[in-house]
Amino acid sequence: MGVVEGVRAVVTGATSGLGEAMADALLEEGAWVCFASRPGERLEAAVEIRRRRGLNAIALPVDVRDAASVQAAADAAVEAMGGLDIVYNNAGIGMRTVNPRFFVDPKSFHEVPVDGFLDVINTNLVGYFLVARAFAPYFVSKGGGRFVNVTMNHETMKRRGFVPYGPSRAGAESLSLIMTEDMRPFGVAVNMLLPGGATATGMIPEGLAEEARNALLPASVMGRPAVFFASPEAEGLTGERIVATEFDSWIAEYRARR
Repeated sequence: MGVVEGVRAVVTGATSGLGEAMADALLEEGAWVCFASRPGERLEAAVEIRRRRGLNAIALPVDVRDAASVQAAADAAVEAMGGLDIVYNNAGIGMRTVNPRFFVDPKSFHEVPVDGFLDVINTNLVGYFLVARAFAPYFVSKGGGRFVNVTMNHETMKRRGFVPYGPSRAGAESLSLIMTEDMRPFGVAVNMLLPGGATATGMIPEGLAEEARNALLPASVMGRPAVFFASPEAEGLTGERIVATEFDSWIAEYRARR
């Protein structure tokens, strides 16, 4: 039996990158996972691959920028799995959408196109809000549930040339901290998870030197902490910000305190 056998989870942005790594880790440990992603062949194919392996993957089409789409997905997820235990807020887009060479040729904030700025903010920040807003009433009504909001290093939030990605993640962290306090009276946990460095995902820019590319973290670094957050061991844990690369030392200290 897996560590999270029978746990019902939603992972946004689950068809690639960090979301895919977290969804796969949860599936391997026995969870039911709704792959929440934009509708299309990519979503259907990702879920079909897992189902052929006997894993409990479910396609959940959604546009996290659209409130009606998110609410419909939230309702569909609860119905499909007969309930819900945890939501991973992860869907996002990176600097490549406004500057494909952002590491080697950073642009000042005033050079960022308005539509590009709004697209990143609407996906990475407004999307987190809409997803949390849609699922929170269900968790409140049942007297429990868990949110995990994926974020990035604080350095990313102030690095030259990182508008609008940095502000979008800084906003998501503030949202997470306020969510923690708003949900605390209802027994709903809110935590944050970040890789701890640049990861080998589709967000990596063009023109990155081979040495730098070889130093990228694998997306799978998110797997173990993602499973932990869904496990019985995390019961009652809220307001934490866990760095995946530091998870071994964090979990050792956590267990020593209990």
